[in-house]
Amino acid sequence: MGMLAPTDLVAKITFLGINRDASDLTTESCTTVELDYAGVIGDSHAGLTRASCTRVRNQYPKGTEIRNTRQLSALSNEEMAEIQQFMQIDELKPEWVGANLVLEGLPQFSQLPPSSRLIAANGTSLVVDMENAPCRFPAEIISHYEPELGKLFPKAAVGRRGVTLWVERPGTLATGDSLTLHVPPVCDWRLPG
Repeated sequence: MGMLAPTDLVAKITFLGINRDASDLTTESCTTVELDYAGVIGDSHAGLTRASCTRVRNQYPKGTEIRNTRQLSALSNEEMAEIQQFMQIDELKPEWVGANLVLEGLPQFSQLPPSSRLIAANGTSLVVDMENAPCRFPAEIISHYEPELGKLFPKAAVGRRGVTLWVERPGTLATGDSLTLHVPPVCDWRLPG
């Protein structure tokens, strides 16, 4: 019996980006990306392992080598529009927030269950690791374009910053491609007592 259930929810890729310099979060827009088991080929976040960061600071000392489940950063058009509205800015480009992938058509994108799959018609498959917490780095980039408003990004992006992903099945993705959402069984686990 399969554990993951395909849904009727299909997202359309509206943006693809590559970050070529780890010292700068900005991504470059592209129309297609090649993915292998390490992530987006040519992206600074690609790799089978990575150094631990603040996301897992309660589990490992900073810099500990761990499995790389943050190979891609994905957001939704719908949540980016909410961030833009909250910040009251005219434009919020995916490049400014370090997006590798922007999708439209999935409600509550940032709250997708961990272990969900986004699967393209060609079989390319991405696995949701976890919600991507807001950070100051996009705020610094946005401040170059909106000097007084960039600092609002971390607050505006709470619950809307998208998810981090890793590659389960390599392949090619292109803008305009569709990804079907597959979800694991819902679990309402709580500590006893």
